[in-house]
Amino acid sequence: MVKRRVHVAAAAIISADQQQVLIARRPSNVDQGGLWEFPGGKLAPYETGLEGLKRELHEELGVEIRNAQPLIRVHHEYPDKHILLDVWQVHEFSGEPFGREGQAVRWVPMNELANYPFPAANLPILRAVMLPTEYLITAEEDDEARFDARLERALREDNIRLVQLRAKQLERSAYLARAQRALTLCKHYGARLLLNGEPDLLKDVEADGIHLTSARLMNLERRPIAENQWLSASTHDQAQLSQAAVLGCDFVTLSPLRTTPSHPEVPPVGWHDFQQLVERAGMPVFALGGMTRFDAHHARAVGAQGIASIRDFWK
Repeated sequence: MVKRRVHVAAAAIISADQQQVLIARRPSNVDQGGLWEFPGGKLAPYETGLEGLKRELHEELGVEIRNAQPLIRVHHEYPDKHILLDVWQVHEFSGEPFGREGQAVRWVPMNELANYPFPAANLPILRAVMLPTEYLITAEEDDEARFDARLERALREDNIRLVQLRAKQLERSAYLARAQRALTLCKHYGARLLLNGEPDLLKDVEADGIHLTSARLMNLERRPIAENQWLSASTHDQAQLSQAAVLGCDFVTLSPLRTTPSHPEVPPVGWHDFQQLVERAGMPVFALGGMTRFDAHHARAVGAQGIASIRDFWK
């Protein structure tokens, strides 16, 4: 049986203070009624994703989009249909949103989204909404005072809100000591900290999650940490992206986009192949490998959550 294909445009509408997102409740008389969702609807055959979204938000909420950018595209299989959720992030709009079709709408703090029941297809969208667009990977440092100063500068001056503690040269005890200091700094600035190492590191440091190397990723059979902790992984190809999906990773890095000084022998993915891989990833993907802030807009345009970097953020 050939499944019916349905293209849906949806919006993550962000409040002016960047702290809340608008969600709507599905009517009780429709499929998955009573669950919450991001507002939007099915595209007409002649519409692009953004055109359909503008029409749907005017009809449903009485607002006009002024500026929107791609957030994530999610393919989801149901027994009778294939859904493509084409999700956009909206920061600028005119009008005060309300349920023009009688539906309940609500501004929700982003850190409370997990308290609301959503359709299964919306889970990657929830992750993407809660994640920033910049992911700092710390550099190898042998001076602890310099490490702390550079991390605090990135948190304070660059407004970094997602950090991976990468320190392969440190033994476990030294890594844990650095991780504890990094966690204190991250909490002070409202940032999430992920540890790069064995999942059992979380028993000693109550960080926000774990980042898996591609080798660790491919050696695991199931998700190694709790659902309420963030799990990310390094990926370089379709097989590793598929494994990340099997483990239920919340997001991944995909690299290298460009040839890098640290790994000049590794052929770059390039933007075209990157876009093809991201399209079917089913989770937020950060572009990594030679990325700078100047690449952020391009990365978002081809479907990335944003960029991950060591050199551009670690100064």
